[in-house]
Amino acid sequence: MQESKKRVLAILFFCVLAGIGYGFARHFAHYNRIVLERFEGRLWELPARVYARPLEIYPGMEVNPAALMQELKFTQYLQVTRPVEVDMPGKFLCTGDTFHLYCRAFEFEDGESPSRKIQIVIRKGKIDFLQDSDTKDFPDTIRLDPALIGSFYPSHKEDRILVTLKALPHLLAETLLAVEDRRFYDHYGVQPMAIIRALIANLRKHQVVQGASTITQQLAKNFFLSNERSLKRKISELFMALALEWNYTKDEILEAYMNEVYFGQDGERAVHGFGLASSFFFGKSVEDLHAHEVALLVGLLKGPSYYDPRKNPENALKRRNTVIQVMSDMNLIRIEEAKRAMESPLGVIADPPKGATQFPAYLDMVKRQLLEEYREEDLRSAGLRIFTAFDPQAQAAAEKAVTGQVSQIEQSHRLPKGKLEVSAAVTSTGGNELLALIGGRDFRFKGFNRALDAKRPIGSLIKPAVFLTALSRPERYSLISRLNDSYLSLPDEKGKTWTPQNYDRQYHGNVPLYVALANSYNVATVRLGMEIGLSDVFETLREMGFTREPSLYPSALLGTVEMSPIEAAQMYQTLASGGFYSPIRAIRAVCKPDGASLQRYALTVRQNLDPGPVYLLNRILQAVVTEGTARSLKNVLPETLGIAGKTGTTNDLKDSWFVGFSGNYLAAVWMGRDDNQPCGLTGASGALQVWGSMMAGIPNTPLELPLPENVEWAVIDAKSGKRTDEVCENAMAIPFIRGSAPTETVSCPKAEQKAVEAKQIEEKKKAAEPRVIRWLREVFNQ
Repeated sequence: MQESKKRVLAILFFCVLAGIGYGFARHFAHYNRIVLERFEGRLWELPARVYARPLEIYPGMEVNPAALMQELKFTQYLQVTRPVEVDMPGKFLCTGDTFHLYCRAFEFEDGESPSRKIQIVIRKGKIDFLQDSDTKDFPDTIRLDPALIGSFYPSHKEDRILVTLKALPHLLAETLLAVEDRRFYDHYGVQPMAIIRALIANLRKHQVVQGASTITQQLAKNFFLSNERSLKRKISELFMALALEWNYTKDEILEAYMNEVYFGQDGERAVHGFGLASSFFFGKSVEDLHAHEVALLVGLLKGPSYYDPRKNPENALKRRNTVIQVMSDMNLIRIEEAKRAMESPLGVIADPPKGATQFPAYLDMVKRQLLEEYREEDLRSAGLRIFTAFDPQAQAAAEKAVTGQVSQIEQSHRLPKGKLEVSAAVTSTGGNELLALIGGRDFRFKGFNRALDAKRPIGSLIKPAVFLTALSRPERYSLISRLNDSYLSLPDEKGKTWTPQNYDRQYHGNVPLYVALANSYNVATVRLGMEIGLSDVFETLREMGFTREPSLYPSALLGTVEMSPIEAAQMYQTLASGGFYSPIRAIRAVCKPDGASLQRYALTVRQNLDPGPVYLLNRILQAVVTEGTARSLKNVLPETLGIAGKTGTTNDLKDSWFVGFSGNYLAAVWMGRDDNQPCGLTGASGALQVWGSMMAGIPNTPLELPLPENVEWAVIDAKSGKRTDEVCENAMAIPFIRGSAPTETVSCPKAEQKAVEAKQIEEKKKAAEPRVIRWLREVFNQ
């Protein structure tokens, strides 16, 4: 009987063991499948990162030391005060006109640029030479790593910079293990004795009050589980930790942990991983961390909020020093080094690199262009690296102009405070790239992007399309053709009588074509547009880059056509390019996270307009600035720049516009009110003021219009319109389409006197010639 009982008990014991084993196996298989599915796929949803254009520096380049310093700081370079402190990438020293710069390495779309120390010497406003401080070579050019200007985040708003374990400093990994899990390389993901101790403590308190998590368990919790403190979650954590250890090496687990661990919040953005934490707190790459910085980051893991060095510096300092002591006790650093580290300040940068964009309007444009090629999901999770044409100097100048001018204009014109809005687009005239964008008065606001979406009547901005259409008919129109600026009455689109008027409420009679445009005479423009035909004018508008269909009514000739600032910039960009159309682009290239190129956005160019008439028109647009409606620019910018541009004002002074270009920059500015009420500003009193202030803050080059083959210059008498001599009182040099200049001539006493003097000089020359030469001239009729 006793033996039978023992057999039954043994069977029951083994059944219980088998049941436990079966249950364990089932649970393990379940959690193992979850771990494999996640770890074999994409571990993290990585945001797409958007970069500004890199600054390229070369000998002979015009540069202002203050502007270069501003650019370096924008790119998160740290200014130091002594040469010895330029000891790692991301630091610079400025002494007078000489910069000592430690460039950071960066993986560009066309290859990697290594880190190196460079000396930059500036003399008389130009780069005199560049020298590599180590090799003593004189490089032809250096390219700085571009600033990160924004990101497109996954829905959970997590952000991280992935790092590999091999790339991390040994001190960082060793310190992490010394503080968080000293037996990491010895256990199998869990420590049973520590679990038993924690279990006893928790049972006594009837709640979870003590943990015993290894790094593997922490990774399992962060990856797969919530922060709920329960026994069920703890059991799930154990099984997942075992599954991780079963499938992956210790180094793979440690690397995943160091990329996953949480360091705090930056607004809506969650900062994860040592790679991003290093940049967020110290403005440097994780490879360049010092011992005291390593200690601070490792110490933060215990409580990212409580030990936040910006919000709670005293708590952070105590925790950092505690970690430094552990580093010393574990012989990771020498006692002397530990002492210096404890005496070091926290060293946290005041302004961390912004993960969320500071430039929402520009990022909006980038995203719209990307969505033509990529899925929204890829933008938010595939870790794309997007290289743009964003110019920090141009954007800073635009923001400064908006900040300084809008409030001043409101005050000087006694406008309601805060009602006036503004938007602007800045492009390069050569590459047709979008350099800067202002979406509204509050340019940090992510809402309505007026630069792209506010379609407002453009007023006189349309007039160049009217005059260009006329100038494309050289047999009939030239710059000196007479236009009739007198009373005009026409039926409008509603069948009512429409009587266009000039801004000064006066008529100016017969005026030269160039004068009519330079002074923006409305009546002369409408008469001209009706003569050449509305359909032809709007075809010119399309060739200039306007893609939507305007209404074919006479009032459209005075700008009832609605455009956004980016559309206005596109239209004038074609003029600035001499008749060559190219779509405005913000993106240069898109790369994978590993740097492999996915797509380049090359410049595409199409000649839409005859360069000859465009040249004539641009000469008038220069006259708009020198003697027309934009002549106040002479108070802000030197006349030698040869700026060309056009003001625009709409009915009841609701919209104020100015678009203009120099040799290298073009900008379109709109001012008005969102409620479409009058703002009381003309193009000259509103938008022009912002435009001038903005362009004064960037390095413009003179606008030099190349003379097309089909254009010639002739000296014309301003009164009669006939050819004359340059010495005559009313003489003026005028460009014409070749073969269309007047053939009739008119003289003047000065010209006649000049001819007599020229004849006398010629006779004296002949009289002074030897007799043989005179005889030969007579023989051969010379």
